[in-house]
Amino acid sequence: MAPRLSRFGPAAVARRPAARFFVTLTRSVPGLASAWWALLAVRSLVPAALAIATGLLVGRVESGGDLTAPLVGFAVAFVLSQVGPPLHQVVGALAGYRFSSVLNDRLMAATLGPDGIGHLERGDLTNDLTTARDFDLGWTAPPMFLNMDFIAQGLVLLLGGIVSAIVLVGFAWWAPVLLLAAWGATHWLLRESGVWRDRNTDEVKTARRHTSYAYDLATEPAAAKEVRLFGLSPWLLERFTAHRLRLHDLQYDATRLRERSLAGALVIVLAANTLLFWLLAQRGYDGRLGLQAVVTYAGAAFGASSIAFGGLSWALDGAAAPVLAILALEPEMARSGALAAGGAAPARSGRSPEIRFRDVTFTYPTGSRPVLEGFDLTIPAGVSLAIVGQNGAGKTTIAKLLCRLYDPDSGSIEIDGTDLRDLDLAAWRSEVAAVFQDFVRYELSLADNVSPLGGDRAVVESALARAGALGLAELDAPMAKGYPGGVELSGGQWQRVALARAIAKVDAGADVVLLDEPTAMLDVRGESEIFRRVLDATSQTTTILVSHRFSTVRQAQLICVVEHGRALELGSHEELMALGGRYRTMYDLQASRFVEVDEHGEEVVHDVL
Repeated sequence: MAPRLSRFGPAAVARRPAARFFVTLTRSVPGLASAWWALLAVRSLVPAALAIATGLLVGRVESGGDLTAPLVGFAVAFVLSQVGPPLHQVVGALAGYRFSSVLNDRLMAATLGPDGIGHLERGDLTNDLTTARDFDLGWTAPPMFLNMDFIAQGLVLLLGGIVSAIVLVGFAWWAPVLLLAAWGATHWLLRESGVWRDRNTDEVKTARRHTSYAYDLATEPAAAKEVRLFGLSPWLLERFTAHRLRLHDLQYDATRLRERSLAGALVIVLAANTLLFWLLAQRGYDGRLGLQAVVTYAGAAFGASSIAFGGLSWALDGAAAPVLAILALEPEMARSGALAAGGAAPARSGRSPEIRFRDVTFTYPTGSRPVLEGFDLTIPAGVSLAIVGQNGAGKTTIAKLLCRLYDPDSGSIEIDGTDLRDLDLAAWRSEVAAVFQDFVRYELSLADNVSPLGGDRAVVESALARAGALGLAELDAPMAKGYPGGVELSGGQWQRVALARAIAKVDAGADVVLLDEPTAMLDVRGESEIFRRVLDATSQTTTILVSHRFSTVRQAQLICVVEHGRALELGSHEELMALGGRYRTMYDLQASRFVEVDEHGEEVVHDVL
């Protein structure tokens, strides 16, 4: 019996989606929620009040008494029945708007709060993240401000029916029990309780995510070229339609009436109401009930019927879904994105630091094997180091660990002999200027793209000039065509802007420069020229470059070959070529791609390496 009782105890009720939704709503917008609950209570009393007022009015007419009091009572109940719904709708809409804002704020805090990024790279959180982010787009339910009205309507009917049934206690103690059981049975027989479970399964969430993704591909400019070039428009429309229809089917299956139970529900309801009205008529006919009582109880019995149509409606599961998603995401994101408790040691040393990876092992939170395992590497202060290796060797992971977006599972990263975890995190990150392969293209002015937090325009222009990006646009021009005077840059031009961003940070005092495939969209000569510019601009810093192009790599003072999560070779270009190991093999393989045969059958080597 214990497990069964636990399903209906206070703790079990508190865990249900409806309870968690209402608790979160009330805590998030207490003033508007209180007004919403108060109006809900008033509206729930109106049907019973109308039944009582009607009975009193009929009784006074029958007895020839004063009609003032019953008419006033009836008028008040009638006015409340007319004014209550629109007023409740307005308050509900305001509460819904405000609640949506609070939920979005909480999601932003959950995603931006952790110092690391592990929580944003967990695929198992994607469904909940999509639900929490897109809940007001109408994919699975109306927006929150509309949902509040649907929820109110369902609860008013349910509570109004219960209050009306309670009025029948004056007729017989068992009458409310009879009607509550009969009309309440419709909820169980028609399986409305299955709505919660069936409308929020992993299958539903996946269909919702696929629908949203197809919609984004069709409506965002970034994919427009390929969609048209490869003739993907019909496929994309079909994919969107298929997933959207699948989502509709899943929702319909979760909320449709169970026809097999409908006949049983009708039998129970008809039997209970036939018994009650037959007894009312009999007692009224033989004089045991006066006309006033018959009218009052008949009206109350009629009002009790709304129990069948009220309750925790289908709208509530749509409104609760993002709440449950955010409640689930907050602790998981806080845990996955958390870094070890940092120290307060200042990072700024006023000079380029020596960086040492000491026996570092790291596995991603959802990974099955280490990306780095026993990784050892020392980068002397003020030296430029290039990291090369095959895809998946761990090059980008090294960059993430150095930026302290993750902490290693074991081992340490030392900055001038101090464990990176002992440094003040914000101070350390202010010392690092980085350009990642997937750098951000801000829809801001060119100046703000170079210096997002604001900066001297002369510094911005200098950084653009050294990155070869001066003259791409006016400094105040928006970097997107969707704005008046907006400018659209090519991929290579954007990479120059991103490099200017790093150079500007070096001018602001950064001592470490990290470049993770920063010029992949440039041609070989362009990349070599840009990296030469960057080396000149960052000559006083410790510079780390991740690249596949040896025309760039060979310019670094040191080169590290990473393979299977370990540092395999380390040395200058000349030293590694002389070694004849893995670096020499990769270099010769890439160099062979730039050898041509002329019309005389002679080999011509292009000077790109």
